[in-house]
Amino acid sequence: QVQLVESGGGLVQAGGSLRLSCAASGSFFSINAMGWYRQAPGKQRELVATITSSGSTNYADSVKGRFTISRDNAKKTVYLQMNRLKPEDTAVYYCNAYGGVQVTAQLKRWGDYWGQGTQVTVSS
Repeated sequence: QVQLVESGGGLVQAGGSLRLSCAASGSFFSINAMGWYRQAPGKQRELVATITSSGSTNYADSVKGRFTISRDNAKKTVYLQMNRLKPEDTAVYYCNAYGGVQVTAQLKRWGDYWGQGTQVTVSS
């Protein structure tokens, strides 16, 4: 069994900052890319930022220069520092990890895993 547990969401005024964290636990034997996605009401889930195990990053154009993704491989944790927040950043933010799980002593399975989501609300 594996889990991704997010924390750090909340309510903030426009121009403020928040830091999201996501810790992976369970029988991961390897985690490649980790990332953050978000879904606003009535909209599809969209990519916010991703980071590989070697530290290469990718950002949505809408957050470049404002958000920074980082990770601690030893802690299996990914972070999202969000600065200069805007009302349009309001959404549920989901953590994602693409990793390998030791299902049994002989069986390994690779796949996408998701957290439960954390609400970020930016007031104008």
